[in-house]
Amino acid sequence: MTDEQTQPNRAEITREKLLSAALDVFGRYGFDGASTRQLSEAAGVNLQAIPYYFGGKEGLYVATAEYLVSRIERHIGGLRQRIGAHLGELAATGEALSEEEARRFLTEMATAMVTLFVSKESEPWARFIIREQMEPTEAFARVYQGLMGPMIGMARQMIGTILREDPACEHVRLRTLAFIGNIMIFRVAHAAVLAQMEWQSVGPGQLQALRNLVAELVGQLQQAKGNSR
Repeated sequence: MTDEQTQPNRAEITREKLLSAALDVFGRYGFDGASTRQLSEAAGVNLQAIPYYFGGKEGLYVATAEYLVSRIERHIGGLRQRIGAHLGELAATGEALSEEEARRFLTEMATAMVTLFVSKESEPWARFIIREQMEPTEAFARVYQGLMGPMIGMARQMIGTILREDPACEHVRLRTLAFIGNIMIFRVAHAAVLAQMEWQSVGPGQLQALRNLVAELVGQLQQAKGNSR
């Protein structure tokens, strides 16, 4: 194998090391608190790799947000595409999404979310996202536009169908955020969850309990009395 053939692979490996390390370091210390030396040492690469591949720390920070989106997409991208394709087919034929379909899709989405949120892999993701929620930067825009916004919008369409209300109305937007919050708590308040539930960790049994809860939360979504369309 020639140097020309191996060079792109080496470059990709170096980029991957930096992005993986940056996700953890930025999540722990924030943009201002993380030094380029700290980032390069965590990645095990030369300090000059940061300006070479990303143009500097700011470029690495934004790229880390995009990397985060791609990591999460590996887990939920297939589901998102499948539901999106079905919605597109319905729109093309002028058919409406049924309540049964909406409940099934919402249950699948929420189950995938809670499964991912309680995984060990999601710990650095949560730290990074929470920091961006508190002090949003361009990185938040990348995460929101690339992942959060589309997923919330899709969930909103399901909940609007179930409630028989306009998915764009304020009430459905609020109900959707509240629904997602009921799931996100198992990551953002992970320590409190373990303490309250008297769990040492989230194993197969605990995960099944959370999946059962997801189905219960979806089942509790009901249209208001007298609201029909």
